[in-house]
Amino acid sequence: MKVTLITVCRNAATVIAGTLESVRLQTHPDIEHIVIDGASTDGTMEVLRGYAAEVGNCTLVSEPDKGIYDAMNKGLSRATGDLVGFINAGDMLMTPQVVAHVAEAFERSGADAVYGDIIMVDEADITKVHRTWISGSYRRENFRKGWMPPHVATFFRKQVYDRYGHFNLALRIGADYEIMLRFLYRHRISAVHLPEVLVRFRLGGMSNGSIRHILKANREVRASWGINGLNAPPLLVTRKLWSKVMQFFH
Repeated sequence: MKVTLITVCRNAATVIAGTLESVRLQTHPDIEHIVIDGASTDGTMEVLRGYAAEVGNCTLVSEPDKGIYDAMNKGLSRATGDLVGFINAGDMLMTPQVVAHVAEAFERSGADAVYGDIIMVDEADITKVHRTWISGSYRRENFRKGWMPPHVATFFRKQVYDRYGHFNLALRIGADYEIMLRFLYRHRISAVHLPEVLVRFRLGGMSNGSIRHILKANREVRASWGINGLNAPPLLVTRKLWSKVMQFFH
């Protein structure tokens, strides 16, 4: 089972090496790595070129883009694997067995999506864990309570993207939520939880970077329901914020 991993980055020279190494160490025998760089100017490309030359299974693209979701869509348009996952600059696959375990879960379950858990670490010190996101067993109706699987630890069959589309570029921060809602809730694809930590996620991304970004992300969460012809549940944003608070206690 071929797995495509997509990494998007821009000016990530200080953190990209750890991400690339976590992919290089994977034990799964058939991995395609697609790296979409947003025309970095800080030395990122030198690191990427060295990595691509070493591993041999890396497609490297560097050009201006219209934001992170545009870059992700560029990666999706180039993906040829049976399964697709994202591992973005600064994040790391937790162990060398992550992709192998994900592929086994797909084969065992026959599901359209497999998701796991993540730990959220300090932007400057990845040994310092701030939050743990334990996703739990899949229940579609939990979306109405503000739940979603962590996008960075969710793998889909490529045919799901082919059938239901890529990221919605009208959303600047919440397009990952919208695509999960579209696939899992609206189109009712099947999903299973793999109960292990798959990704070490470095805090400081767009939706976590400031109060303003958090508020904008939650506005886009509500908008995602309307985009999909759905009525957003009452207290959706409150419940979603509360679920984040609870991550501090795992």
